[in-house]
Amino acid sequence: MNTQQKKADRIKQEWIPKKERLGISVAFVIAVLLMLWQLKGLLQLSSEALHSRQFEHVFKDFGSYARIALFFVLAYYVLLFVMRQRIGEGIVHIQKGLALLLRFARRWHTPMAVIAIAFIVLHAVAVFMYGFKFDFNNISGLLALLVLLPVPISGLFRYQRLDRKWHLRSGLAFAVLFLIHAFL
Repeated sequence: MNTQQKKADRIKQEWIPKKERLGISVAFVIAVLLMLWQLKGLLQLSSEALHSRQFEHVFKDFGSYARIALFFVLAYYVLLFVMRQRIGEGIVHIQKGLALLLRFARRWHTPMAVIAIAFIVLHAVAVFMYGFKFDFNNISGLLALLVLLPVPISGLFRYQRLDRKWHLRSGLAFAVLFLIHAFL
C-alpha cells in the first residue's frame, strides 16, 4: 500500500472507532455531569467551609476516586506487558484468563480514563480552592497534571495512528509522576 493510499484511509476513518464510540460517549456524558454537579457544590461553599478539615477530605476523596480509576486504566498496560512476556505460557487457563482480562481492560481503558480525568480536574480545582501551598505533594501533583494534558490529545491521534508512541510515552511519564504524587 503506498503512502497516498494510507493517508486517504486515515482521512476516511472516524476519530473514534464505532465499536468504542458508545462507551466513550457515555463516559464523556457521565464525566461532564459529574463535573458540573460537583463544581456547582464546590462553588456554593462558604469561605469558612473551604478552609476546614472537612473540605480537605473532600478534595482527597476526589483524588482517591481518580486513583482507583487510573489503576484500572493502567491495568491495560500491565496486562499487555505480562502477555508479551509470555508469563504462564505453559498453563492454558492462565493464558486464557489473561487474554480475557486484557480484552476487558482494553474495552474500558478509554471510558475509565475520561472519568479519571474528570476526578483529576475536580481534585485540582478543590486543591486550589482550599489553598495551594508550595510543598512536595502539591508540586508533584501540579507536574503530573501538566504532563497529563497531552495524554488525551495523543490518545485521539493514536486512533488515527498518527501519534508515534507519544500517547504511551506521555502516559508513562504521567503514571510515574502520579505514583510519586499519590504515594510519597
